[in-house]
Amino acid sequence: MSAALPRRRDGSRPREGIELGLRQNIAQFTLLVAVNALVGGSLGQERTVLPLLAGQVFHLDLYTSALTYILAFGLAKAATNYFAGALSDRYGRKPVLVVGWLIAVPVPVMLIFGPSWGWIVAANVVLGISQGLTWSTTVIMKMDLVGPSRRGLAMGFNEAAGYLGVAGTAVATGYIAASYGLRPGPFLLGAAYIALGLGLSVLAVKETHDHARLEAASHTAAHAQAHAELSSRQVFILTSFRDKSLSSVSQAGMVNNLNDGLAWGLFPVLFGAGGLSIEKIGILAAVYPAVWGAGQLATGALSDRYGRKPLIVAGMLVQAAALGMVAAGTGFGIWLTAAVLLGAGTAMVYPALLAAVGDVAHPAWRARSVGVYRLWRDGGFAVGALLSGLLADAYGIPAAVAVVAVLTALSGIIVALRMRRTDHPIIR
Repeated sequence: MSAALPRRRDGSRPREGIELGLRQNIAQFTLLVAVNALVGGSLGQERTVLPLLAGQVFHLDLYTSALTYILAFGLAKAATNYFAGALSDRYGRKPVLVVGWLIAVPVPVMLIFGPSWGWIVAANVVLGISQGLTWSTTVIMKMDLVGPSRRGLAMGFNEAAGYLGVAGTAVATGYIAASYGLRPGPFLLGAAYIALGLGLSVLAVKETHDHARLEAASHTAAHAQAHAELSSRQVFILTSFRDKSLSSVSQAGMVNNLNDGLAWGLFPVLFGAGGLSIEKIGILAAVYPAVWGAGQLATGALSDRYGRKPLIVAGMLVQAAALGMVAAGTGFGIWLTAAVLLGAGTAMVYPALLAAVGDVAHPAWRARSVGVYRLWRDGGFAVGALLSGLLADAYGIPAAVAVVAVLTALSGIIVALRMRRTDHPIIR
């Protein structure tokens, strides 16, 4: 890149020798992929175990009560996502990442020794704050490194690493729980992930904020609204409501995680009621994020080539069909097929949504826009936990799944009708 590096607020210039691109930054990019796999693993320690812990250890009868940990996690992560973007712009990406890992340190201890369900809920508040800081920052840092031309591929790798970490840990904790009990074994694995992630972030990860400044110096906006000088309030309004593409992406992200919150909290209970063993429940809990994770290695690059919108619309409709299969079907075979389809649909959507935000947002306020998008997206966990819990208590789990299937299909239709093509002009 030949553009001069823009000055910082103190008048100094960022360090020389910075280049944008995946190949030029492959070492740091690969390290950040590994770090996000550990972020996902620290979340995956809960996917199989906590829904079973709620019933078998704490004897919670109502689904709404049992899902309070997802509600707490979703609210905490959504709010922290919003602040993560602003904090990383103000203080740098690496400090926010390190603080996120430090906050996660007490979580396994709380999950292992918590004497009441309130402790489990509190642990998920702490975990949500940690995830909001760590996952958001790895997203922003990869966007910084690669620049505009390979953004979809970068997001595919980031989200694939995170959700393969979720999936692998869900399988592992299912087997650990089957062999050694629901506590403490599964959460010791999470403790190891947190220690390793913190060590790598402190010792090996490098700051990437100067890469964003370099891109800003030669940025070509995808839309006229994407100018550089916007307040945080203006960024929030633009991302949430005013820009057709950004607001479409925000609502789709929210509905996507609404159905993920449903899958996280109620699927293990549904599968257990259907007579499946804890090992098979662990497999089903892992297949969905595994397909989701691995699929993004392809779908992120496909969104660079064919556009974000087609993948988002198709992915939401595939998810809706898969949820319909879960609601109507019984038995390991049909649920396994549905889990594969649900993972495939989510893989189509996830990197394309993030890349679309990067396409539209100016580098000067992109981190804040990503934070706003992730506020809405991860708010879906809370909405999903509350909505699906209330519906399941009133009408049963299959009815709750069917309602969420309809909402997911409607979300895809909204994207089809409202979203513009967002691909950055440099790509074409």
